[in-house]
Amino acid sequence: MTKRAAILGGVRIPFCRNNTAYAEVGNFGMAVKTLGSLVEKFDLHDVELGEVAFGAVIKLAADWNLAREAVLSSGLSPYTPAITTARACGTSLDNTVLIASKIATGQIEAGIAGGSDTTSDVPIVYSRAMQQRLLAVNRAKDTGDKLKAAVSGFSLGELKPSFPGVAEPRTGMSMGEHCELMAREWKITRQEQDELALASHLKAAAAYERGFFKDLVVPFRGLDRDGFLRPDSTIEKLAALKPAFDKTSGLGTLTAGNSTGLSDGASAVLLASEDWAAKRGLKPQAFITYSQAAAVDFVHGEGLLMAPTVAVPRMLDMAGLTLQDFDFYEIHEAFAAQVLCTLRAWEDADYCKNRLGRDKPLGKIDPAKLNVNGSSLALGHPFAATGTRIVATLARLLEEKGSGRGLISICTAGGMGVTAILERP
Repeated sequence: MTKRAAILGGVRIPFCRNNTAYAEVGNFGMAVKTLGSLVEKFDLHDVELGEVAFGAVIKLAADWNLAREAVLSSGLSPYTPAITTARACGTSLDNTVLIASKIATGQIEAGIAGGSDTTSDVPIVYSRAMQQRLLAVNRAKDTGDKLKAAVSGFSLGELKPSFPGVAEPRTGMSMGEHCELMAREWKITRQEQDELALASHLKAAAAYERGFFKDLVVPFRGLDRDGFLRPDSTIEKLAALKPAFDKTSGLGTLTAGNSTGLSDGASAVLLASEDWAAKRGLKPQAFITYSQAAAVDFVHGEGLLMAPTVAVPRMLDMAGLTLQDFDFYEIHEAFAAQVLCTLRAWEDADYCKNRLGRDKPLGKIDPAKLNVNGSSLALGHPFAATGTRIVATLARLLEEKGSGRGLISICTAGGMGVTAILERP
């Protein structure tokens, strides 16, 4: 018999542009602040949890055991185990599913899911030639051999450092370049993208004003709201921006305004069985009921960020639901074009028949229910932190409404997608 996995709540630090407020903090510092804030919020000092699943996409070699090290500095019991994970932008939604699955099967009673990412404190490594040279020096048995290994054939070019890239290894193209191809395939206009981006900023600003984020976002390093948010943005300002990825063909539509910027930040959520929550006097905000992951063959022509179009209908079939059976839709805004491509694909009869194997399109969703408090375009997108930002937001929305159902859809690098359903009876 399975148990229901309840989401009790979440917290995050404000997300900010890289090389700004958190430039010297790194994943560990952001993780400790976020986990520590969750401990404070739910009075978990010295409490032993069943598991903490916490991930990062871009991390230093010293952060190989990031989750466990952050737990040891968080205020939780040192007997709490932890696992460090990564599935690009879907990392912390995956972690939510992982913790929920362990709760549902009775392996644990409570756990934390989360993620942290920085594009400021990135690993900078030696060139491949220099790496091999240093290893050869280390293997050498005596001083003479070490000196020979150090200088033989040396060139100054070996000293050039290597920075982490954001290009897909299989294609050599950036995510933005891939998304430009998607936008052309699905005939997504620049105007549509800018309108979605503007709506994200205006909705996020309104959510802050009405206090929605008050107990979800904890101040950190002088910030009390997200550094990307532009309440004064206008369609004219967005329209004035130049293409960011396709700068030469004259066809580029993705800009810095309708694409997410490089971000730093962290988020986490607390999950538990209903019994564990009741014993601690905590009330579930929502329950995670279904999830699904999928992948597409982007190397041979499919859109890199189209995997959620496959994962969502599979999940709907599992749940016995239609695309219209939701009160809220949280679709991660990696790019405005990616969201619009996803929605258009679900409405397209040929795509739904030939790619998804369905007799009819999944259909339209009510735009008034989409990302009602803004999303990644306005708030930022630290890769591994976006999933639990969305989970915490949606759980809070369902609690606020009193009942209902929400769908989460996140595209990831590598042509994958992670999706989930949250419900509040």
